[in-house]
Amino acid sequence: MTNRPERRFGRTVLLAAASLLAFAAVPGSAALASSSAVHAPPVKSAVPEPEKEPTPEERRALLDQLSLATGIPWYRLAAADQYHRATAPSGRRNPPEMNGRYPLPLWVGLLNPSADDTDPVHIELFGGKGRDGSGDGRADRRNELDTLFAFVQDMSASAGGAAQWDAALHRTFGDRGIGRIDQFAKIYETFGRLDLQEHAFPVPLRSEYTYRSTWGASRGWGGQRMHEGTDIFAGYGVPARSTCYGIIEVKGWNNYGGWRIGIRDLNNVYHYYAHLSGFSKEIDIGTPVRPGQVIGWVGSSGYGKPGTSGKFPPHLHYGLYKDTGRSEWAFDPYPSLARWEREERQRLKAK
Repeated sequence: MTNRPERRFGRTVLLAAASLLAFAAVPGSAALASSSAVHAPPVKSAVPEPEKEPTPEERRALLDQLSLATGIPWYRLAAADQYHRATAPSGRRNPPEMNGRYPLPLWVGLLNPSADDTDPVHIELFGGKGRDGSGDGRADRRNELDTLFAFVQDMSASAGGAAQWDAALHRTFGDRGIGRIDQFAKIYETFGRLDLQEHAFPVPLRSEYTYRSTWGASRGWGGQRMHEGTDIFAGYGVPARSTCYGIIEVKGWNNYGGWRIGIRDLNNVYHYYAHLSGFSKEIDIGTPVRPGQVIGWVGSSGYGKPGTSGKFPPHLHYGLYKDTGRSEWAFDPYPSLARWEREERQRLKAK
């Protein structure tokens, strides 16, 4: 029944423009070469087809090799890479060649006469960002192993050395971006793996609850506004659970949402919980959480000064906000909630 008050707007994400430099090779590893012709470390696992997402094992194998070559922990590399992926331009208004982590002209080189060039040697000659990270001899910007390798190369060139990696990230992504990358790194380090996309429903499926699409409904308290979320009606004290792997970003009171919690996930989506009756003692700002973990309890707090409660029936207001690094907006959570509810029921049934 409330809008999220923490909406913020950030600066445009800038791509690093420095020339490519490589780190010295680490003995015994398939490390980055120090010559101008940089070769990707071989990955023995199956190479994904273009536009096919690599498996977490394939990504982790490449991250481990890059970590060995650069001296940067794999989870820091993964966090920066994931933020770059999550904030990549996309949308129907953009020409297809400008969508994705690297616009096509930047990938192949601005003066490259072949717009669909995937030859790493040709691309490097024309100053393109494209690199072969999968070991298949092609630099395909639709292959996430290639873009992962290219991103680490690009940031390493901008940094000029492993010790300057964080400074290079800050120059590229700004204060907002470096904060997100720090959050992502803590999530990856805590859970120790990359496959962190499972979701859970916000309240236990065994509890009594009801919900329907309430997106866009009118709200009047505090001024006329649109309802940016889905209300899940349940009794006082029903557990409110994390829907994702993420990190607690906001916790406390605001006059609209009462006792509320905000969780940031690895897709740079903010999950907003409002009108709680209390918080779990196991969580605080900066605590990584997993799907199904109890973070608080359903209540009816809000619409007044701290401690105000009972102005409406008990329920959980749940909202989703997408952050592109340039702007942030709310989107209807109902389709996601219905899907997560269905997926969790299927998992329980399989057990």
